[in-house]
Order: sequence, then structure tokens, then C-alpha cells
Amino acid sequence: MTQHILPGSPPLTVNLRRAPRARRISLRVSRLDGTVTLTIPPGVSEREALAFALEKRDWLRAQQAKSPDRIAVGLGTTLPVAGRPREVVPGTGRSVVLGADTLAAPGKADDVGARLQGYLRELARHRLAEAVDHYAARLGRPYTRLTLRDTRSRWGSCSSRGALMFSWRLVMAPPEILDYVAAHEVAHLAEMNHAPAFWNTVTRIHGPYDTARRWLRDQGQELHKYRFTRD
Repeated sequence: MTQHILPGSPPLTVNLRRAPRARRISLRVSRLDGTVTLTIPPGVSEREALAFALEKRDWLRAQQAKSPDRIAVGLGTTLPVAGRPREVVPGTGRSVVLGADTLAAPGKADDVGARLQGYLRELARHRLAEAVDHYAARLGRPYTRLTLRDTRSRWGSCSSRGALMFSWRLVMAPPEILDYVAAHEVAHLAEMNHAPAFWNTVTRIHGPYDTARRWLRDQGQELHKYRFTRD
């Protein structure tokens, strides 16, 4: 995937993607971070596709305006952890310290974002492993492994081989949201679909889930606005 900058105020960064099965030029603006993807079908030149994107620049900017503003994480940032806002403050020693209202990060100011991302990934691994073990025991089904990613399109997944994947950003959400996503993916160990039997399984091992699903739909995208590294 290559990038191209469309001129204007502000300039637009467009990611160009060749798609062998695409039938027409298409534009997509991510609801999570405003990323613009220009899909180009076979037989269409980049020049023609970029001309199409240029014609749509006003629409693209309007769509990006609906996306949450991205926040570069550093000293002074207010960052949610387990659903509670914490102010990022200078720390001492070698480890990040999670306080009731603060998140103390040691080291150089320029490294704070990356250090906090590493800390949150490990915290997410610990809390998700606890939740997954709990719900897998309730279900009576084992899982094969647990991995973390910074996914944009889904909060978790379960493979046919019992491998579970989660977004580490769930650790920023309230604990009951992380618990629900863990239970949701564990339930797929028994039901690899979203038929009524699956939702019955979620209810059996977790309990009511409507509030958590609504939170993810309405507020989940806010977790993606925090940028921990310069990219």
C-alpha cells in the first residue's frame, strides 16, 4: 500500500490499495482514526484514481471531521485505564506506576508514549488472561493461545483452532467491557457463529451483555484516538 498527499487545506493523506477483485474505484474513511483508503481496481491507473479522490476532497474532509481527534500521548495527557481517567505524570525508577488518578511514566519525555503503550499491552495481557481463564473454565472448553494486537475493525476474534486474539486497547475501557469481550470470544470456542445458541452461551457464562455491547458501539471508537508513537 502506498500513500499520496492531496493538496488543500488541510492536505489529505490517501492510502492507495490495489484490489484484483474490485470492480470500481472506491474511497473509505475509517470511523476510528479518519484514515483514507483509495481502492483501485485492475486496469485503472493511479492518476485516474487520484483524480477521482481529488473530486471527492470536500466529502473526505467532512468525513474526517466526524472522526475522533487523535491525541498524542505524553506528559500531561489524560488517559483512561480501566475506564478511569489518569493524568500522565513524570515517574521515577524504571517502571510505570498506575495510581488512582495518575499514570507515572519514568524516562525521557519523548519516550513516554511508547513506554506507556508497552505497559498497557502487558496490563491488558494480564487482565485478559485472567478473564479468559475464568470464562473458559465456566464453558468447559480450553483455548490454545492468546495474542494481542492493535486492531481497528474488531475487538477480538477466535479461530477454529481455539486461538484467541484481542485488542490491547480494551484495557483502557471499563473492566466490565473487557470482561464481556473476553466472554464473547470464549463463547466462540463452542459456537463459531452468532446464532441464538451463541448468544445463549454468552449469557450462560457472562450474564446480560446488552449494556457492554452498546458501550462498544457508542464509545469504543474513542479508545483509538490515543496515539502512543509517532507514525
